[in-house]
Amino acid sequence: MAAASLRKGNARLPPEVNRALFVRNLPFNISSEEMYDIFGKYGAIRQIRLGNGHARPAYVVYEDIYDAKNVLDHLTGFNVANRYLIVIYHQPAKQSKKTNIKQKKDEIARLRETYGIGSKTPSSADM
Repeated sequence: MAAASLRKGNARLPPEVNRALFVRNLPFNISSEEMYDIFGKYGAIRQIRLGNGHARPAYVVYEDIYDAKNVLDHLTGFNVANRYLIVIYHQPAKQSKKTNIKQKKDEIARLRETYGIGSKTPSSADM
């Protein structure tokens, strides 16, 4: 398999590569068993989570990072019941950045108040 050749060559993977994949554009009536049939051909699956929303997204987590990379390479654009799959790496860091902005602003305001720093930011002329 291609994943075995990647391991033998000790290939370096990009930093966004991980074992968890986010799959979109699934058929609305796809079952968990069908998901295991499609995605199980590429390696041992740790977990599959099917969403309930309109787009019916899913998360597929593999035991091995190379299996996940192999799936991304082979199943992106794969036709399942006249729908082309969109497979990307799950990147929780990007999602958490969006949610943490308010928390960081609140923390900055608290620190400014604690240390008596005004809201004025230093300009390049002040330095």
